[in-house]
Amino acid sequence: MKEKFDSIRFYHPEEVNPAIRFIMRHPMMKLLLNYSLPNISDEKIQQIVGDINSIEDFQNVIIYPSIKNVLKESSDGFTISGAENLNKKDSYLFISNHRDILLDTCLLNFALLEIGLNLTASAIGDNLVQRDLYLILAKLNRNFFVKRSAAPRELLENSKLLSEYIFQLLTNENRSVWIAQREGRAKDGNDFTQAGVLKMISMFDAQSKPCQYFKKLKVVPVSISYELDPTDKLKVEKMCADQNQEKHKNEDFLNIMTGISGQKKRIHLHFGKIEDEIYTDIEKSVSNSNKQIKELAEVLTKKIVEGYKLWPSNYIAADLLKNTTIYSKYYTEKEKQFFIKRMNLSIVKDNSCMNQALLEMYANPVFNKQNL
Repeated sequence: MKEKFDSIRFYHPEEVNPAIRFIMRHPMMKLLLNYSLPNISDEKIQQIVGDINSIEDFQNVIIYPSIKNVLKESSDGFTISGAENLNKKDSYLFISNHRDILLDTCLLNFALLEIGLNLTASAIGDNLVQRDLYLILAKLNRNFFVKRSAAPRELLENSKLLSEYIFQLLTNENRSVWIAQREGRAKDGNDFTQAGVLKMISMFDAQSKPCQYFKKLKVVPVSISYELDPTDKLKVEKMCADQNQEKHKNEDFLNIMTGISGQKKRIHLHFGKIEDEIYTDIEKSVSNSNKQIKELAEVLTKKIVEGYKLWPSNYIAADLLKNTTIYSKYYTEKEKQFFIKRMNLSIVKDNSCMNQALLEMYANPVFNKQNL
């Protein structure tokens, strides 16, 4: 029997094991399993996979150890703050900045496992799952899908369906949900919340004012910051390329693999909080629903920027961009020379567009905090 959310949902428990067995022979799956379960024979891996019968099993047995290995091999540590803002009994709508296609949600779930909370369901664009392997892995990781390209009427209907599905997950299933604050990653380092994202989320309950609805959904702003962005070169190449240039068929895969294997140095994730009085103040000052959504988007932007941890790389880029030493107390000369050397190795030295774009990518979080 076809279910209402079949076109966008992740797997039911009974679908998990057959899906894993279907992709077991794929070379990429073998690499993932070898990375997750090193020094284990193929026979033992088959036995482990045979015992996976739910998404929880898959994430605990495959994904969790994979992320531990990623952090061990390509970072200098992962820290968390704001966990005191969360209650283990509640579900939350995590609205987050977005820097990495895969790692943002993986690290959020890693953090939730570390502090003992249920893992999230996560919204991703259907443009990322055009191949069977990616689609299956996404569903195994409790991803649900946002349609990126369709006729206007179809996009509207899908938005209504998404809104209802998010509500069901949060309220009926007590399952937290992750969604990015904007469509696509912030390639320029500017983390802002698109009002359209909030409008889509609120479609299911058009009778309630947005402030009432989002308060009920327990919105948590999430800020994730990487000391080094392993995909920075790919991002600035994209920003400086011909805007009419077609997307390469392996572009997303390259970004995902570079994000996983590239050096990140330190990573920090912060769980923010929207106080009840903020919702009350907006309702008192603004009655129009669209204006309330706009105000909420600005609040989320502010909270996410506030929670963003600045690293030496951010301050170095800000000084290099402005040709000053204003922020020199936040970094050492050794850190500055390392950043410059890495920048010169990452991009073509005489490419002024790429130089400018890379410095702005790292510097903008500093300037955004100043402008709060």
